[in-house]
Amino acid sequence: MNIAVRLFVYFLLHLILTSCRATGFNNDTVILINTTAGDIKVRLYNETPLHRDNFINLVKSGVYNGVIFHRVINEFMIQAGDPSTNSVLTNYQADTLSRYTIPSEFHKDLYHKKGALAAAREGNNTNPFMRSSGTQFYIVQGKKYTDEDLSAIEKKVDSAIKQSMFNLLLKEVSDSVRQSETATPDAVIQDIVSTKMFEYLSTVGDFRFSAEQSDVYKSIGGTPFLDGTYTVFGEVTEGLDTVDKIASSETGYGDKPLSEIKIVKMKILN
Repeated sequence: MNIAVRLFVYFLLHLILTSCRATGFNNDTVILINTTAGDIKVRLYNETPLHRDNFINLVKSGVYNGVIFHRVINEFMIQAGDPSTNSVLTNYQADTLSRYTIPSEFHKDLYHKKGALAAAREGNNTNPFMRSSGTQFYIVQGKKYTDEDLSAIEKKVDSAIKQSMFNLLLKEVSDSVRQSETATPDAVIQDIVSTKMFEYLSTVGDFRFSAEQSDVYKSIGGTPFLDGTYTVFGEVTEGLDTVDKIASSETGYGDKPLSEIKIVKMKILN
């Protein structure tokens, strides 16, 4: 690799990985996503500063200019941000960008209504901390749900959150025991995890949709089954028709649109 490319990658990584400490961004940051299918405007939430600042830095560095919507599922979501789909980036640059993640930022009041902007991530088996992809994101199209649907989804989400927390606690305790280099029977580890899990359940309680969320999922729609396990960090303010247009695209293997849909450019409006 030549020195210019190496310096670019190091600069880009420094810009991205220090985003968690970035300050001074304006309130209610709005970003224009100009695509070959039309424009979409999104507002970033200040309640999720790590994701907000990371997204702003990626937009400023031009990483999204040229990536495609590589996964599209009608009545679900449209996904983009895979650096390997950007022909301008070298394989090394794309691979480097694909590897980094950021901590989850779950908020009860930020949910997967239609138009929600959220971070993609690896599954729980390989990602027990539910860390977000550094670059990949999706915009919710979703569909409308009934009270009966939402009641069933609440139970599934509640179970998923509790299972994820148990896996997380098990990993934390196991890692701590391993680092201490003391011989600890599995039964003792399980007892410690069970105690921590009981404390968690006693303070957090069961997952439930608020009245407002239920009304939105019934009237506007969304993907409520992703709540509590994927970070929502913004929402569409203009261009839901473009989201619908992209979501209705004919797709092939891996839910990839047969006709390429590209992000031409992203820019910060305010």
